[in-house]
Amino acid sequence: MKGLDSVALILLIVGGINWLLVGLLQFDLVASIFGGQDALLARIVYILVGLSALYSLKFLSLINRDNARHTTH
Repeated sequence: MKGLDSVALILLIVGGINWLLVGLLQFDLVASIFGGQDALLARIVYILVGLSALYSLKFLSLINRDNARHTTH
């Protein structure tokens, strides 16, 4: 699971940087690397970033559990 967690984190960082560039500069790095938003490889990257975000929802329960542990001590 640690490997999958690392891959999800890397993809979320890539997605976050891409959205930062879109918001600040109106520049889609993923689309420019892979040949446009409609290119198959760009769509695969977008899908993987989205799946990584969904997968990473599991970390919210870890944060809540950690917070509960610290407030009870």
